[in-house]
Amino acid sequence: MAAKPKMEAPPEDPSPPRPQMKPDPELRNKVAAKGPETLCAPAPVMDVRFSPKGDCTEGVEDFIGSAKKSVRVQAYSFTSVPIAGALVKARERGVDVVVLLDKSNVTARSSQLKTLQDGDVSTFIDSKHAIAHDKVIIVDGASVETGSFNFTNAAEKSNAENCLFIRDQRDMAKSYTDNWNEHRAHSTAPVVAAKPTKPPHP
Repeated sequence: MAAKPKMEAPPEDPSPPRPQMKPDPELRNKVAAKGPETLCAPAPVMDVRFSPKGDCTEGVEDFIGSAKKSVRVQAYSFTSVPIAGALVKARERGVDVVVLLDKSNVTARSSQLKTLQDGDVSTFIDSKHAIAHDKVIIVDGASVETGSFNFTNAAEKSNAENCLFIRDQRDMAKSYTDNWNEHRAHSTAPVVAAKPTKPPHP
């Protein structure tokens, strides 16, 4: 009777042993304090648009229109009537709106500074820097619009620009808000010269 063939032992695994995962007490404490939903926060929703004629202005209007509690703005050149109107409408429905503008808006002929002031939108001038070149909108402390897109007619119709909308990203929004607060601390209320009036007829 033939002998049974010997079974060869399986080859040894040359790879190093995998490290054992240790429980993270800090993470466990966060979950205990805030609940398990902290582990499954919603992914950010992002949208990007490009000009000229890429509906950036419409996107900014809709973004402001989505605000329920607060809007924080930093702008360099601001001549867009629709965007100024969207900020005024947000203020009228009870949203806390505050705008920081570059100092050029005090004298720029087409600046919407006066429109914002007339609409009871809190507006301040950041004159500490050579130019205050940020273009940022923060909505409800959770969503951010940014990019090269100035809030101007030229940016919408003529220039090559981009605007990025990032929604439901509180950590990122907090970074932008912290920076916004730093600039707000050194910004001042604008002084706009009144337009000269014609003297009355004798």
